[in-house]
Amino acid sequence: MYNQKMEQMITTQLMARGIRDERVLNAMRKVPRHEFVAAGKEEYAYADAALPVGHGQTISQPFMVALMTQALQLQGNEKVLEIGTGTGYQTAILAELAKTVYTVEKVSQLSEEAQVRLEHFGYDNVHYRIGDGTKGWPDNAPYDAMIVTAGGPLVPPSLYDQLAMGGRMVIPTGERKFQDLLLVSKTEDGKEVISLGKCGFVPLLGEEGWED
Repeated sequence: MYNQKMEQMITTQLMARGIRDERVLNAMRKVPRHEFVAAGKEEYAYADAALPVGHGQTISQPFMVALMTQALQLQGNEKVLEIGTGTGYQTAILAELAKTVYTVEKVSQLSEEAQVRLEHFGYDNVHYRIGDGTKGWPDNAPYDAMIVTAGGPLVPPSLYDQLAMGGRMVIPTGERKFQDLLLVSKTEDGKEVISLGKCGFVPLLGEEGWED
């Protein structure tokens, strides 16, 4: 049942909207999304929508996961920083595509449950931290790529500072409820920013984001 729903998601939600990176599509075929949603929500796992997972957080819409991941252009040897572990679904996709993933989550229960879930599926290239994601994880910087799964008022300076030269960050910024999804690249000539479209993420809370 889930395999059919997954393939329908790939075809009608992702490929039909321009997701072309075969590595991203294959990762989303491999990771069982229904194992990463809140209990009782499994039947909606492959629907074209974000789903609540408790603590005021959500698991992002499949298309948004694919779009953000594709924008990073991962080749397999990168060190990636993820801000907002959530249930670990986006983390698993990144772990399929990159060499190492460092993931930071503000809500301790979500982080701990995600770690158990990801270890169950054999992901041993993920490192976990509980804390203020807007400050990044400086001990392991610089990062080749970053993905921020909550919307802030601007790009946190600490995150940009921890991005490697030539690195790419995908982050929603703007108002508290609605944002622009930005692809931010660090180049020798400075910061390059491209808008990937409108979106609506939960607020990025922290010292360099929104106040609680």
